[in-house]
Amino acid sequence: MPKTYPVSLILSRRPCLVVGGGSVAERKVLSLLACGAKVKVVSPTLTQTLREVAEKGEISYRQGEYETADLDGIFLVIAATDRDEVNHRVAVEAMARNMLVNVVDDPPHGNFYVPAVVRRGSLQIAVSTDGKSPLLARKIKEELEERYGPEYGFLVDLLGEIRHDILDNTADPRKRRDSLTAILDDQVLQLLARGELEQAKERVINAYHRGRSQP
Repeated sequence: MPKTYPVSLILSRRPCLVVGGGSVAERKVLSLLACGAKVKVVSPTLTQTLREVAEKGEISYRQGEYETADLDGIFLVIAATDRDEVNHRVAVEAMARNMLVNVVDDPPHGNFYVPAVVRRGSLQIAVSTDGKSPLLARKIKEELEERYGPEYGFLVDLLGEIRHDILDNTADPRKRRDSLTAILDDQVLQLLARGELEQAKERVINAYHRGRSQP
């Protein structure tokens, strides 16, 4: 299998198509919605959850079999039916239009894989085996979920706010670099690993204020 290039896609308000309405499609739809995507679903039937989401107007739903015209205006496609011939057709037609397309349970027929992801707020840790062993990726993900708790997401939010302020208010490139480096040291990570979020945040804030007070 070819090597892959890891990216984090910004899908906010991007039109995405999910072909399929079963439990796998449901997971894909919900993950796309969590990223702010505009999701269209095409399927003869839907799970109860997807039906409720459609009734709320959170997704657009066309009941029926996949048609080539369903690709019009779409940015990213996920083929998630239980019929290989349909999934392969979706992939071939989407790639002919240079679209991003993932075929669930058969990723080599698409042009991107969906990695196993640990999400802690804005912190995302993705694990991929280039499609060779999704099971190994999932097991590593489970280990990472134990290692990195919700407190890491809270710290990322704080670091993001401070970074934004430093970039906006520090003109000198060297001082900016030094300030960004100083707010996160090994001690902060050690505190976080022990679950001492408040102490870690206090250390970050103190380092930030020391950097601002220096000429």
